[in-house]
Amino acid sequence: MPSTSRPLRKLGFLTIGLFDEADPRRGHESTLEIIELGEQLGFDSAWLRHRHLQYGISSPVAVLAAASQRTSRIELGTAVIPLGWENPLRLAEDLATVDLLSGGRLNPGVSVGPPMHYDRVKEALYPDTADAEDFGYERVRRLLDLVRGEPATDFSGAEGFELFSDRVQPHSPGLGGRMWYGGGSLSSARWAGEHGMNFLTSSVVKAEGPEDTAGAPDFAQIQLSHIRAFRSRHPDGANARVSQGLVVIPTDSATPKQRAKYEEYVAERTPRTTSPQGPARLLFAPDLVGSSEEIAERLHAHAAFREVDEVAFALPFTFEHEDYVQILTDLADRLGPALGWRPGR
Repeated sequence: MPSTSRPLRKLGFLTIGLFDEADPRRGHESTLEIIELGEQLGFDSAWLRHRHLQYGISSPVAVLAAASQRTSRIELGTAVIPLGWENPLRLAEDLATVDLLSGGRLNPGVSVGPPMHYDRVKEALYPDTADAEDFGYERVRRLLDLVRGEPATDFSGAEGFELFSDRVQPHSPGLGGRMWYGGGSLSSARWAGEHGMNFLTSSVVKAEGPEDTAGAPDFAQIQLSHIRAFRSRHPDGANARVSQGLVVIPTDSATPKQRAKYEEYVAERTPRTTSPQGPARLLFAPDLVGSSEEIAERLHAHAAFREVDEVAFALPFTFEHEDYVQILTDLADRLGPALGWRPGR
């Protein structure tokens, strides 16, 4: 088996936190229990997806505030907060607050672009400014400046019995260095590097370039080009942090019923990986299912994986709590060590 050029240093996982509309508390509690289990198993990080007007976590920062009080070591991230739904100043306040409560363990990941189904939600989200909102990189820059302590106003000092600050309060000094950009395009990779962010890659990239290129686009090579473009623009160069987030399902301790379910899940999703999808030409990575030994071999052969030393493997959306327990246990006890990782307990 070929070795990686960067031994795996940090092992994380990503979950969507699904819930039943009739009992949403149970789903959120399940997510918190999974994060607690992750810490017990030695994972370095746990990440939450973000869903609006769906049956998944809509407020990951609030859930991570709760998780911060039930854990002590594991890093807590968002992958990712779509900034089109957020006011950067208010979000900066929330992020700093949770980072302080967690003891400096928060890793906020963000992305840009219009909110999903914007034409149908804009009157509820931005009733007075819908046509004037800027959903580009400037929104991220504003958030970065505010998190990093740049002035939010030209006013500070005392007014009667109250004191006012010209920057976001509370201020968490280390948070600015733990901001991540979730990107799947060359432009996003370059922008994140130029602005000193960390870079989250996932199981989706844009198949950029001519459409008539012979042969199917190679996901791993496209993702590798993004990683290298990011590091080429980042002040830290080759040491700039990149985390990869493929869907990985080890089956070492799975029951026959679980294995069958996992293989069916992957089979249903595989057709979308054979060619770019939709006008944006999104290319999806194949999900990895099998024994830890088999998955480790496939990862070692993955061109982009060979350039990272951090991962946040994505848990499938629709599985049950006990499935996540089995997958996380195999990730920590079998796949992680097969990739050269050691648990942080």
